[in-house]
Formats: sequence, structure tokens, C-alpha cells
Amino acid sequence: MLGYKPTDLSTFFIAGINYKKADANLRGQYAINGEQYATLFSLAPQYGVREFFVLSTCNRTEIYGFAENASCLSELLCTQTLGSRSTFTEMGYHKKGHKAIEHLFNVAAGLDSQILGDYEIVGQIKKAVKYSKEQHFIGPYMERLVNAVLQSSKLIRTTTALSGGTVSVSFAAVQYIKEKVTDIPNKNILLLGTGKIGRNTCKNLVDYLGTKNITLINRTEGKAATLATELGLNYASIDELPKYINDADIILVATNAAEPVILSAHIADSSDKLIIDLSIPYNVEKSAQHLPHITLLNVDDLSKIKDETLQQRKAEIPKAKVIITNHINEFLDWHEMRKNVPVLKAVKHKLQAMHACNLYINYSATQLPRVVSLNPDERIQKVINGMAIKMRHQNQRGCYYIEAINEYIATGTN
Repeated sequence: MLGYKPTDLSTFFIAGINYKKADANLRGQYAINGEQYATLFSLAPQYGVREFFVLSTCNRTEIYGFAENASCLSELLCTQTLGSRSTFTEMGYHKKGHKAIEHLFNVAAGLDSQILGDYEIVGQIKKAVKYSKEQHFIGPYMERLVNAVLQSSKLIRTTTALSGGTVSVSFAAVQYIKEKVTDIPNKNILLLGTGKIGRNTCKNLVDYLGTKNITLINRTEGKAATLATELGLNYASIDELPKYINDADIILVATNAAEPVILSAHIADSSDKLIIDLSIPYNVEKSAQHLPHITLLNVDDLSKIKDETLQQRKAEIPKAKVIITNHINEFLDWHEMRKNVPVLKAVKHKLQAMHACNLYINYSATQLPRVVSLNPDERIQKVINGMAIKMRHQNQRGCYYIEAINEYIATGTN
């Protein structure tokens, strides 16, 4: 892309769609799986995108990156989605520069989540960025930004009560079961999918429901076996799925497959069941909700359930905002300093050349008899550090080179 500079904040954008305007069914049309994510890397150069990552969760699908404009990112993303770009543009949003950075900080803090304070988003951000970094689509600048975002999020979690109570859809699912289902120890529970959301859900089931009558099934059986062994649960092969669907009283689905894994035909003649679909797109066939003996909930349904701790968490928002503002300001200070790096390097090279110049050597030998203990490299670095501080705080134009020479000469006497 002509004229593209990845460190220019005006070229940093986010394009996304989330729960605020799009329901779970529509969001599902823009969900990105691993295979689609991999394809985006191969297509990115065609759209002038050098750095990016995609955050695809039950709440949102967002692409963050450096590009000529936000359309480059949304066009790239929509090459892999079922939903059209026109609908994405109509129902979605884009942000630029400082606003895009602020949005990422808010997302990582759980301030922009469907369930306020949802901390599962942090793991999802880390996973998305790690994947892009492995494919060489995360540079030092964006890595610095993400680290600042994660530091802010961690401080919010540890110093405020924003993430207290019902703060994730997986936890909300377990709370719903606890409140609505009787005789839980004698209920057969089936959990499909043992990825990040599935693991969290599973641990919440064990911790809060006091039951281990749980069977895990995952497409990769080894992952289900490992988690089952860790928690003392049962697991089964994906080939046995119809049998376990039939026998289950409660089914939680966290598979995030491209197509439904539970069809109406699987449960049409079964006993009464509670099915909670935590996946985006839906992994339970939508028509199943019309079966009289089936209670089917999705992530949007869970977010509407009365939350006793919501008001307490809302009271923590101002504290979280202060933390975010401080971290954004620190990042922007670093950004401003980074713009001065070429000047600082040029002056450093000039000072090094000057120190080796015969004219300076003769001058220092006759005019600067009292040399300080610092060696030449340390003296030069001291001058550069002082120059960097002045450029940061004074932000004044002028000949820093001449000033640096004078300061360097001054450090030769004491």
C-alpha cells in the first residue's frame, strides 16, 4: 500500500459488528473460525493490510488493523463470512485512531460486553493476537498496544469489582441451571465442546452445581479426555453423540462449528430437555425451539436474565474508566516518543562521529582537562536521554543537534 506507515495512528482502524444492533443469528453470519482466519492471512496483502487480528466471540466479530481505511478491513473480513458486506456496513461500526484504541481498551475491560465485566474476552483477545503473531501479522507497535490493553484489563480486574458476580455467558448458563433445575445431582449433563468457553463452563458446572454426572464430548476426543481426567468426569467419542443426546437431561453446546451439531431430528422424540447453546453461529438447529418438550436458550437469552450483581458492577465503571485513561495516555506518550526515534538516532550518530573527530579530540585534550568518569558511550547516552525528555515534555521545534553538542561538551567537565 503506497504511503502506508504502521506507526501512524491515523491508519489504525477497527471494523466490527456486535450484540448492540445484531442478534445472535445475524452475528453468527459473521463469525470467523480457524480455517477462515487462516485464509484471511493469505488475502490480506490484496487489501493493503499488513497487520491485523480478528476477535470473533459470541458477542462480536471485529477486525483490528493498520490499513488505508476501515473499508479495507471490512472487505477483507467479509470475504470469509456468510453475511454480506452491505449488511455488515449497515449493522456494524468502524472506528479510527484514538477512538479505535479506546474501543479496544473498553472491550478488553469487559465494558463493551453483553454481560458487563465479562472477563472471558481477555483470553479470546490473547488467542486471536497470538494466532496473528504466529503468522507474522502483528508487529512491535501493535504488540505494544495489545500489551498496554492487557495490563489495563488486569489492573481493572484486580483493583475493582467490575468482574464480580455473573460476568460471562458460561457462568450465566450455570446460574440458570442452578435456579431453574431441581434434583441436579440426578440429572445427566452433556457438554459438547471443550475449547476455552467449554472448559470454563465445565469448571463452573463442577464448582457451582456440586455434580460430576457430566459427560464431555469434543470433536478431538483427546481434549475431552484430558479435561475429564482433570475434573473426574466422563467423556465419550463424537461417534456416540446421538446416544448421549438422547440420554441427557441438560445439554450445553460450546462447539462453535460452522453448522448445527444438534438437529431437531436428534431430539424430536426424546424426553424433556434443557439445551443451552453458547455458540455463535448457533450450533443447535433453530427449529428445535418449537419442540414442546425442549427448552432452548442462546447467548442473547442468557444476557437478559436478571443479574443481582449488575448494579454493583455498574458502580465500578468510573474506576475502570480512570484506569483505561491512564493506560491510554501512557501508550500515547510512548507513541509520541517513538516518532522522535529517528531524530534521536541521527543525533547519537553525529555525537559518536564527533567524538572520533581529530578536531574534537585536540580540543578536549587542551580545553577539557577534567574528564568525568563516564566513558564516551555513557556520556552520549546521557545526552540522548536528556534530549528525549526535553522533546517529550517541551515539544518545541529547533536545532536539537546543536543543543546536544553543547550538552555533550559540557559533560566533559565537572
